Amino acid sequence: MRTGSEPTTARSALRARFWLSVWGLVWTALGTAVFALMGILGWAVACGVLWLVIALDLAVIVRRIRQGPHYQPGRDVPPYWPPE
Repeated sequence: MRTGSEPTTARSALRARFWLSVWGLVWTALGTAVFALMGILGWAVACGVLWLVIALDLAVIVRRIRQGPHYQPGRDVPPYWPPE
């Protein structure tokens, strides 16, 4: 709900989230491989699950980046006051 106090040109930091997710994806893949080779299966599974979560987040981020910018109301649109 729009309250009128947010900036009309606000944008999400999707590119920063994208690169942080790529960084996390690389580290969790390496962690999974290293722990599996060392025979520490508990940590390998934990890194693998985290890798899946990061991969899903990365898919959502890429989808939102491809959607492009969304409509932002201009200064002529009055704020919507929250219901009481």
